[in-house]
Amino acid sequence: MKLAVVIVNWNAVEDTERCMLAVQAWSAARLGGRPTLWVVDNGSQQPGLEDVIDRYPNVHFLRNPINQGYAAANNRGIVSAMESGTDAILLLNNDAVLDEASVASMLATLSSQSRIGVVGPTLWDGNELLAAGGRDIARYSMTHLIPSHPPSELLDVDYVPGTAALVSRRVFETVGLLDEDYFFSGEMADLCCRARRQGFRCVTDPKARALHDLSRSAQVRDTLHVYYIFRNRFLYARKHHPRNKTWHYAVWTLRGAAAAMGAVAKGDVRQARTIGLSVLDGLSGRFGGQNDRVLT
Repeated sequence: MKLAVVIVNWNAVEDTERCMLAVQAWSAARLGGRPTLWVVDNGSQQPGLEDVIDRYPNVHFLRNPINQGYAAANNRGIVSAMESGTDAILLLNNDAVLDEASVASMLATLSSQSRIGVVGPTLWDGNELLAAGGRDIARYSMTHLIPSHPPSELLDVDYVPGTAALVSRRVFETVGLLDEDYFFSGEMADLCCRARRQGFRCVTDPKARALHDLSRSAQVRDTLHVYYIFRNRFLYARKHHPRNKTWHYAVWTLRGAAAAMGAVAKGDVRQARTIGLSVLDGLSGRFGGQNDRVLT
């Protein structure tokens, strides 16, 4: 099975280079061939990217002039990888660590059944289990599935987090690419929902394990992350729960109001404004990238 790895870079060139080096250290023999590596830069303003590009001539670098969002950047890498003839695409965050044995296990799982379309590892921060897959993002506020014990067999999940997700090209050919209206967060839940409706299974491989250092993205978690997490619940509900859309809209409006009041109580007026903006945009259908408005 021919594998391609897609990594998105946005002002985190050191993390991206570390991730690239880890991928290039994987054994071609164990994976059935050396993976092709696609790095999509999303309009970074950080110095050092040109030096990295020069140091790795075997890596396919794609550059967007502006930040087009996580979904759009991945889509560009996915399309390029598929045009090169790949059978499976591993979407890998540049702040995640996935070892060769885990990748080999995920590939074996993906090829074991034609119905399996998306495979993910368990996600860890040190010894803390962060997720063994995800749950419906319109129905649950805590969408990461965290069992009391790590799974011991394949686990069917609503979605595989985009931190590390191995996707068969058949999924993209059947249901299309990531929905760019999400911009950031929720696009993998959306893709997996569409895939499951077409008969694909989305599973967590218990033999695969990825480390995800949340501290590396802490600087945007109180603003951009919060905004898109709230707003995109409305988009997901609109698309996948149209009959119950009003109910879900009411629930997420109330949850947003409660979260905003909690932020005010803590003296974090900026976060309260961010949450309020996310709810208003979700209700009005204002989707896509809104970074400038959120950060103003």
